[in-house]
Amino acid sequence: MAKSSFIQEFKDFAMRGNVVDMAVGVIIGGAFGKIVTSVVNDIIMPPIAMLMGNVNFADLAVTLKAAQPEVVNEAGEVVQAATEAITLKYGSFIQTCIDFLIVAFCIFLLIKGMNKLKKEKEEAPAEPAPEPEPTKEEVLLTEIRDLLAKK
Repeated sequence: MAKSSFIQEFKDFAMRGNVVDMAVGVIIGGAFGKIVTSVVNDIIMPPIAMLMGNVNFADLAVTLKAAQPEVVNEAGEVVQAATEAITLKYGSFIQTCIDFLIVAFCIFLLIKGMNKLKKEKEEAPAEPAPEPEPTKEEVLLTEIRDLLAKK
């Protein structure tokens, strides 16, 4: 019995409007992130790289420790395994920062546009409410008044 109430509680939570809206936002955000990454990598960064002397930002890095080749003794046994270079990839970081700035700017423009539409909607003069129709009692009293006025 406890399981069914737990499952029902989870269904109620999952189907709540805010959760569904959030899920849609995350999915669209992921797709939008891919678009922005493509814009940065394929459109914005190549001209910047060209201006900087054909530098690929993804390749910009500082080597903290050089790669070490595998060391083998005369018997063919591995004495020391090969190690990869340890690098600080600041070029990739710069590219990620540019991605973030573009996403932040796009979101800013989106929210600014939504606020503008919301403000225009609030500022639009509301049509005056139509006069309420008189109640049956008011109609009856008006007719009585008009009949008395004729006499």
